[in-house]
Amino acid sequence: MGDTDTSGRWLPIQIAPEDCDLELGRLKTGVVPWTFPCRRKSGVWFNVWAGEAVLISPLYWRIWRSRR
Repeated sequence: MGDTDTSGRWLPIQIAPEDCDLELGRLKTGVVPWTFPCRRKSGVWFNVWAGEAVLISPLYWRIWRSRR
């Protein structure tokens, strides 16, 4: 992602890049991450693993880092 290193910080969804695997978050008691990578294409969020659109709206994002 070049110079967009977020160092794990949550950023507002309004500035999320298109067509890039991202970890999305929702607000609860702090930011709670979704458990799968998502990608936005033409304004629609998709679950990368399932290849399906997600019907919930995230508030935050950060670069997806593979969990091992």
